Amino acid sequence: MKQKLLGLLVYLFYQALRATWRVQIVEPEELIRLRKEKKPYILAHWHGDEIALIQLTPRYRIGTIVSQSDDGQMMNTVMRLLGAKTARGSSTRGGIGALKGLIRLAREGHPCSFAVDGPKGPIYRVKPGVFEVSKVLHLPIFWVGVSCDRAVVFRRSWNQTYLPKPFARLKFQWFGPMPPVSESQDPRAPELSQTLEASLHAAKQQVLASIAEP
Repeated sequence: MKQKLLGLLVYLFYQALRATWRVQIVEPEELIRLRKEKKPYILAHWHGDEIALIQLTPRYRIGTIVSQSDDGQMMNTVMRLLGAKTARGSSTRGGIGALKGLIRLAREGHPCSFAVDGPKGPIYRVKPGVFEVSKVLHLPIFWVGVSCDRAVVFRRSWNQTYLPKPFARLKFQWFGPMPPVSESQDPRAPELSQTLEASLHAAKQQVLASIAEP
């Protein structure tokens, strides 16, 4: 109950803060089409961008995995208040059940959101879960570049997460898709992770460059 109450307070604070942000969203044509047709797909991002990204939850009607920890309960409350569907678990507790829950949500039509280097890192190293879901459900993968011109960075966190400051300017640019993982491919193949890692880094650099342009 304590974590749920704390989650409600965090939600109210977040909603008040994000009302001040200036946000730009850029989507490829295929993502726009899938959104209009309300078909599922996968959204991949770095764990550290999560606080900035959760404001997009209502736009994408996402399903996502949330940790079973106390902090996870707080985040679960926040995400549900924002309109997300959640599956509880992590790589250390309830991971298989959470992955099955996420697959169920996708089959119900919800896009899947993946913090691909979570839940505990190492930072910027893509885990195979995103490819396992892509293979099972034959879903394409989109990835995002995020820029924020002013933020508080939590330097002691493993993922270098950040909280955009009031009146921050944010840009979210989605790229892709990466085709669904085929039946003949191994979701744990290093080349899949390396490809998505390189794509996420390139997306970040492209968005930062576009923000810097006059």
